Amino acid sequence: MQVGLHLGFQNLHGMPDAEFFRKETQIAIEAEAMGFDVVGPVEHHFTDYAACPDSFQMLSYVAAKTKKIKLITAAVILPWNDPLRVVEKAIMLDIVSEGRLILGMGRGAARREFKHFRVELADSREMFDEAAIIVMNGVETGFVEADTKWYKIPRVEIRPRPFKSFKDRTVMVSMSGSSVEIAAKYGLKSLRFSQGDWSRALPEINGYRSTFKQLHGREAPPFIISDFMVCFDNKQKVVEYTDKYFSKLFSTVANHYEFGGEHFKSLPSYGTYVTLGEMSAKAGGPDKAYKDYIGANLIGTPEELWEQHLRRKELVGDYEILANFSYGGMPYELVYQQMKLFADKIMPRLKG
Repeated sequence: MQVGLHLGFQNLHGMPDAEFFRKETQIAIEAEAMGFDVVGPVEHHFTDYAACPDSFQMLSYVAAKTKKIKLITAAVILPWNDPLRVVEKAIMLDIVSEGRLILGMGRGAARREFKHFRVELADSREMFDEAAIIVMNGVETGFVEADTKWYKIPRVEIRPRPFKSFKDRTVMVSMSGSSVEIAAKYGLKSLRFSQGDWSRALPEINGYRSTFKQLHGREAPPFIISDFMVCFDNKQKVVEYTDKYFSKLFSTVANHYEFGGEHFKSLPSYGTYVTLGEMSAKAGGPDKAYKDYIGANLIGTPEELWEQHLRRKELVGDYEILANFSYGGMPYELVYQQMKLFADKIMPRLKG
C-alpha cells in the first residue's frame, strides 16, 4: 500500500507568506526521512485557504532535496493552465527527478479562482476532458497538437523529450459522476477526497472499477484517498485539536467552494458540492457540519486510526492514502508530532 503526504498550503497561522511557504514545503522534504512513499501539493491561488500556485515549481525544489520519494502534482488544474506548458513542465520535472513524477490532474471547483483566470466554471468539464487527452498524449509521445473546441495547437515537438512512459503514473481527481466516467475511460488512476460518508461514494467507486475493466481489459488500480488526519496518542488531544483546527478547516473549505451555492445547481457535474451544501444546512451551518465531514477522514489515536482504516477498506476495497496533517492554522510542532507518530505506529502496518 502506497502511503503519501498531501500538502494543502493553507495559511491560517497569520504568518508572512514567505515564512509560511518555506515551512509547509519543508514538510515534503522531511516526509522522505519518515518513510512516506509519495508527496505532493495542491494547486490553489489568491487566498489563505490554500496558496501553492505552481506545483511543478514547488516539486522541483523538493526533487533537489530528496532522493527517492515520489512526487505527485495533486493536482494541476487543467482549465487554468495551457496544456502545452503542462506537458513541458511535467517532462522537465520527470527528468530532473529521474522519473519520480506522478502526474495528477484536476478541473477545479471554486468560482473565485476561475474568475481571475478568466475561465467560466461551466466550461471546466469540456476544457478538462480535452486538455487531459492533449497532456496524456504529449507526455507519452513528446509531441503536442490539438484542434478541439477549446485548444488549437499546431503540432510541435517537446524539448527536452520524455525519457520514460507515464502509463500507470497519471492520476485524475474524481469527485463527481462525470469525472469518474472520464477517469475510467481515459485509464487514469482516481484520486478522491474524504468529504462524507463513504457508503454514498460506493456507486461511483464501483462504477469506476467496472468501467475501467470493461474498457481496458484489466483491473482498475487502487484509488487514492486524500485524508485530513488527526493522530495523537492522547485521546483528549485528539478531541481538542479536532475541535480547534478541523472545524476551522471545514468552515474555510465550505466558504472557499461555496457549498450549496445556487450556481452549482445548474452544473450537474458539480453535484457533490450541492450535496455538501445540503448536508451543511441540515447540520445548522458549516461550523457544525464538520461532525459529518470528519467521519470520512482518519481521526483518532493510532489504534483508532488502524481500526478506521480496516472498516473503510472492508467497505471500499483497496486504496492508497495521501495524508494531510497541516491545516486550520495548526502549529507546525503539532504537525510534525502527528506525522512522526503516524509514520512510527500506523505506516508500517499499512505497508505490511
